[in-house]
Amino acid sequence: MSESGNQYDAIVIGAGHNGLTAAVMLQRAGLRTVCLDGKLYAGGMASTVELFDGYHFEIAGSVQFPTSPEVISELGLDTLPTVDLEVTSVALRGVGDDPLVQYSDPMKMFAHLNEVHGADAVAGMGGLLMWAQAPTRALGRFEAGTLPKTFDEMYACATNEFERSAIDDMLFGSVTEVLDRYFPDREKHGAIRGSMTVLAVNTLYRGPSTPGSAAALAFGLGIPEGELVQMKKLRGGIGALTAHLAQVLEDNGGEVRLRSKVTEILVADGRVSGVRTEAGETLTAPIVVSSVAPDVTLNDLIDPSVLPAEIRERYGRIDHRGSYLQMHFALDETPQFVAPYEALNDPTMQASIGIFCTPEEVQQQWEDCRRGIVPADPTLVLQIPSVHDPALAPEGKHAASAFALWFPIEGGADYGQAKVEMGQRVIDKITRLAPNFERSIIRHTTFTPKHMGVMFGAPGGDYCHGLLSSNQIGQNRPGPKGYIGQPIPVQGLYLGSAGCHGGPGITFTPGYNAGRTALEDR
Repeated sequence: MSESGNQYDAIVIGAGHNGLTAAVMLQRAGLRTVCLDGKLYAGGMASTVELFDGYHFEIAGSVQFPTSPEVISELGLDTLPTVDLEVTSVALRGVGDDPLVQYSDPMKMFAHLNEVHGADAVAGMGGLLMWAQAPTRALGRFEAGTLPKTFDEMYACATNEFERSAIDDMLFGSVTEVLDRYFPDREKHGAIRGSMTVLAVNTLYRGPSTPGSAAALAFGLGIPEGELVQMKKLRGGIGALTAHLAQVLEDNGGEVRLRSKVTEILVADGRVSGVRTEAGETLTAPIVVSSVAPDVTLNDLIDPSVLPAEIRERYGRIDHRGSYLQMHFALDETPQFVAPYEALNDPTMQASIGIFCTPEEVQQQWEDCRRGIVPADPTLVLQIPSVHDPALAPEGKHAASAFALWFPIEGGADYGQAKVEMGQRVIDKITRLAPNFERSIIRHTTFTPKHMGVMFGAPGGDYCHGLLSSNQIGQNRPGPKGYIGQPIPVQGLYLGSAGCHGGPGITFTPGYNAGRTALEDR
C-alpha cells in the first residue's frame, strides 16, 4: 500500500463493539477512518466464533445490555433480529429448591414470584429495583455523551433521603448488606440472593460482603427509569451485533483491517500523529481512538516520556484481577434434568440456567480462591443458546457455554492443574442435576483469565477493562479524555474502551462517547 494509502482522518484501535461504534460515528461524519485489530476476526469479546466444526459459541459476552436509546438509534441496533425468549434465565441452588424463573413479561415474572416464592419476594424485588434507581442515575447508566460524575454530582442525583442512602450503599456498602435488607430469609430466598450476587460479583474481584461491592449490583440492576427493559439475545449470537457494526462501517466507506496489531501510538508536539503496527507499518491520522484498556493505551502504547509520571501511575493502579472459568461444550443432546428439576427439560427454560451458591458461600469461596483453593462447588451459569437458535450447532446437536467463579489467580495454585480441576467440578455440578450431561459432551474447551487476556488483550483477563468496584466508578473511571480533573495531555487521543465511563458490558456507550467527543473537538 502506498504512503498516501496509510493516511487517514481517524484511526481506531480495536475492532470490538466499542471500537467499531467509534469508527462508525467518525466515518459517517465524513472522516476517512480505519479500525485496526490484531485478531483474525472483528468483534473482540462480543464475537460468535466457530470453535469446533459446525458449533458456534459466544466466546465471552452473550447479551446486549439495556442501552441508551440515543446509541441504539445512532447505530441502528434495533434493526437486528432477536431471539424472543419467554424465559430469559432460571436460577436455582440445586438443593431441591424451587427455581426462580425470570420471565420476559414483567407481569408473568411477578406472578411467578408471588405464587412460588411468596409475597415477601415480590416486595423484596420491587424494593431492590427501587433501591437501584438513584444509583443508576448517579452512575449515568443510560446517559450517552456525558462525562463521569464526581461523587458530589452523584449525590446531587438523589431527590430524597432514601435515594441519598441508596447512593451511600453503592459507594460504601456491600452486596450482602443490600440483599439482607430486601431478601432477609437466607434459606427461602437463596436462589434470588445467589442470582443477585453473581449479577454483581462477576464484574469484581471481591466477595459479596466486601465494602464497595454494591456498586456492581447497582450497575447490573440498572434499567431506564419507568421501564422494565430486558437484556437482549441476538439471532446468530452476540457476534451479530459486531458484524452489523463492521458492515455499517464498510458500507459508509470505512475500513476494518485485521491482523494489524498496534504496538505504538505516535505523539509529536503534544498531539497524536498516528500509530505503528507490529509489522512495522505506520498509519497517520490526527485522531486516534483506543478501545483497548485505558492503562494499556497509556502505559504500553505511548512513549513514557510523553506523559507525566502521576498519570502513568494512576492508570497503572487499575484493578484487573479476572477470576473465572469460561467453558464451551459441543453436546450430543441437551441436559436431561431429573427430580426435582424436571421442569427444566422444557426448552423454554434452557436458554440460561444459573446453579448458584448463597452470598455467604460465594464470599467464602472468594476468600478460599485467594489462598489458591479451587471452589469445591463453584457457582455457575450454563447457557444453551442453540436450543432457541439452532443455526449455532449441527442439526440435532447443541452448543453450550458455562461461566463459573472463582478461579484461583493467587495463593500459589498450579494454574494448569487448577484449570483442569475446576473445569471438572463445573461438569460434575451440572451432571449431578442432569446425569446425561457429562456423557453428552462431544468436545469441550476451557478458558481461564490468562487465556482470555492473551486472546483479547484484556489485562488479567478482565473483560471490564477495569473492575466495577466503587473505587473504579464515577470520577475514578476515565472518560474519553481521561479522568475528571486530570485530562490526558495529548491532543487527538480518545479513550473508548469498556474500562471507561459507561462500561463495562455490551452497552456501546464508551465507544459512542469517544467518537462523539472527537467530533465535538473537531
